[in-house]
Amino acid sequence: MALKKFRPYTDARRSMSVVDYSSLDKCKPEKRLLAPLNKKGGRNSNGRITVGQRSGGHKRRYRIIDFRRDKIGVPGYVKSVEYDPNRSAYIARIVYRDGDKRYILAPKGVRVGDEILAGEEAEIRPGNSLSLKNIPIGTQIHNIELSYGRGGQLVRSAGAAAQLVASEGQWAQVRLPSGEVRRIDVRCRATIGQLSNTDHENVNIGKAGRSRWLGRYPHVRGMVMNPVDHPHGGGEGRSKGGNHPMTPWGKPTKGYKTRSNKATDRFIVRRRKRRK
Repeated sequence: MALKKFRPYTDARRSMSVVDYSSLDKCKPEKRLLAPLNKKGGRNSNGRITVGQRSGGHKRRYRIIDFRRDKIGVPGYVKSVEYDPNRSAYIARIVYRDGDKRYILAPKGVRVGDEILAGEEAEIRPGNSLSLKNIPIGTQIHNIELSYGRGGQLVRSAGAAAQLVASEGQWAQVRLPSGEVRRIDVRCRATIGQLSNTDHENVNIGKAGRSRWLGRYPHVRGMVMNPVDHPHGGGEGRSKGGNHPMTPWGKPTKGYKTRSNKATDRFIVRRRKRRK
């Protein structure tokens, strides 16, 4: 798919671009696979803002996605490839031979009518789901499980793809899009291929209102706040106070390591940021 641009009849339209959705199916979503989606505004269960710059946005309904791919050995076919407002990649509606219908993340190159299969006997073809031990070295994969049977958690955004680089014994090594190489249990499942909508990263928002449709609230600079609200605030005139860039809670914002999950450090073979 290509990007679509507009005649510059306003300043915002001059630089704006959108993905051309003409090749997607214009059908209504499967009603049984829809769920209500309430706005949280970046707040947790206590009502406190834990994620900043989130508010508003267009009303949506959540599409229930099959991340587990547990229809083992049951063939299905792609009924439609649809737009999903909740994620950057497209989704494919799968109708299985037993009549069950599910949504999966649509890989690049999958078309209406293609056969989809999950299981050890599945071919190495985009959209099919297999265990890592049954996937050839060098294959592009996505929707990768971290724990056996939990469902895909890694590589789920538009245009993303990981690569299986090694497999020996109980562990496989997967190179993630960030460049990190990680050990994963060979029983964990992954889907073959690169995810759809590769042009998503090239889209130009073009205007502030379009960001508000996505639920992105305007970001207020710390420098214009009061000292009680931000370390950069206060002072006579324009001033940062002479300190290094900080978060509102006083932590450095540039180059400061925030990873503290020591339980999974042993699974990382090579970090995405190499130590100098």
